[in-house]
Amino acid sequence: MLLFFQRLFGRRDLLIPHFEFNTIARAAPGSELLTRIHRLRYEVYCMERAFLDAAAYPDGIESDHWDGHAAHVAAHARDGDIVGTVRLVCPAEGQAFPFEAQCEVFDELVLPPRAESAEVSRLIVQKTFRRGAGKGGADSPDGVETDARARRHGGASGNAGRANDSLLLLGMYRALYRYSVANGIRYWYAAMERSLGGSLDKMGFPPVPIGPEGDYYGPVTLHLVDLRDLERRVAAASPFMMAWFRDEKMPFWLVVKTLAGRALRGAARF
Repeated sequence: MLLFFQRLFGRRDLLIPHFEFNTIARAAPGSELLTRIHRLRYEVYCMERAFLDAAAYPDGIESDHWDGHAAHVAAHARDGDIVGTVRLVCPAEGQAFPFEAQCEVFDELVLPPRAESAEVSRLIVQKTFRRGAGKGGADSPDGVETDARARRHGGASGNAGRANDSLLLLGMYRALYRYSVANGIRYWYAAMERSLGGSLDKMGFPPVPIGPEGDYYGPVTLHLVDLRDLERRVAAASPFMMAWFRDEKMPFWLVVKTLAGRALRGAARF
């Protein structure tokens, strides 16, 4: 009940009360938050998935030259642990996007202006919050599950757990969206595994494939997202969701209606 009133009066996020999100842009190398992000990336990309050679990162920190040209998002659990991260790469003039060395695009495809484009990459979720972790499911680093540890940080099981799975991803994408709007970015490139593309489609954000499936840290397909198109889709389907994405003030009656509806559907834990 306390959590209900905290959300009702704005002390916690209306849809994602159990996590907090920080965005850092072009952080100085060695900064405390960026170092913690790099350690999570090393844990997943080097130790769990073996996408990268752990021996190349003897200090347990996975970083690359694009980090200095990216906005980084960190999702925190209640105890302060970083449980998810993603970055938005905005290459310097003359610098390639990360995907350009790995992915093909369809012939005769006209790409959007580079100055208005960025690439979503290094989308990672800590293993204990990942869909399928310890349950025999698909253990993808960009799928999320609310398991026993997640419940200790405010998650839930069953239908509520599946709802919180999507919300952790949604919270990180919302942070990238707000950064993009503030910095004149309209288009996102994203190389996605099939499971992530399906998750976004179910959330009402269908990505558009612009190339064949290839091997880019696993089997992925390159997609393009036009944020103006995304805004139109979301606003038509749910004005509430668009207001939440933009951090716009919502009428008190709409806040009450939303929380009550989620409680009745069993998708909230008060």
